[in-house]
Amino acid sequence: QVQLVESGGGLVQPGGSLRLSCVASGRTNTRFAMGWFRQAPAKEREFVAAIRWNGGNTFYADSVKGRFTISGQNAKNTAYLQMDSLKPEDTAVYFCVAGQGLITSSMRNGAAYAYWGQGTQVSVSA
Repeated sequence: QVQLVESGGGLVQPGGSLRLSCVASGRTNTRFAMGWFRQAPAKEREFVAAIRWNGGNTFYADSVKGRFTISGQNAKNTAYLQMDSLKPEDTAVYFCVAGQGLITSSMRNGAAYAYWGQGTQVSVSA
């Protein structure tokens, strides 16, 4: 079993920055991938970004590419999401996810991740 704990959400003005952190504990290994999904009110959950520990490959949604950066420290089982140039449409609950053995075509699919955090609220407003 793997537990995920997110932190770093909050309220920020448009154009501002936030950094989310996610710590994984339990039965993790180097074949793990970690990432972030988000869900805004009355909208479907959507993929944001993901990183594969083995090789360090990263994946981004088009809507955040160039503004968000995912990184991680494998030894600490921690993933980060640096969010810059935030927009009001980035407002959502952000969920950390983790899974193992994901192939490239599954990295953007929420159903491929076995473990989900409780979520942290990110609000972008003037």
